[in-house]
Amino acid sequence: MSVVADVIESTVAILKGMKRTLSEIPRHNWTVQYPDEPVTVQPRYRGQHLLHVDEAGKEKCVACYLCAAACPSDCIYIEAEDDARPYAERIGRDERYAKVYNIDYGRCIFCGFCVEACPKDAITHGYNFELSVYNRADLLKTKDDLLITKQVQSKNYRVALSSEDVDSEFKKIRTKGGEKGDR
Repeated sequence: MSVVADVIESTVAILKGMKRTLSEIPRHNWTVQYPDEPVTVQPRYRGQHLLHVDEAGKEKCVACYLCAAACPSDCIYIEAEDDARPYAERIGRDERYAKVYNIDYGRCIFCGFCVEACPKDAITHGYNFELSVYNRADLLKTKDDLLITKQVQSKNYRVALSSEDVDSEFKKIRTKGGEKGDR
């Protein structure tokens, strides 16, 4: 009797799975046709880091090492230097600045702890997600690669509006009032 019950139970499970599979077939768009169509990312997406400057073009980073200390994967390397020149001639807004600021994206886990630890709001996550390289050494990004004034951002993304809910699995965009359509 238990063999028959097991067969019936297994058959019911297979039929439920097939029903779910067959219900997914009519969906129109399965993937985003990247790079022909822009990828929609959430406003809090964590992409490649950005080192910011103030309104006068001075670097905000004061090389306090808090971001490097907060990093669980130890991927941030900083060398500080003092700049005793007058304010108009300085690189940063304070007398101390980061002479070397490197992030190894081969080790970075994009946790955001460095952003939270920064007291000067000098580092944030950008939306740049195109980080693939052919050589592992190219994953080491220097200060020139990270400065917001010098970094080349990807043009193939769109930040979702606050009224949109982006389903990351099927890339369907729904507004709060109803469904907007496939993307």
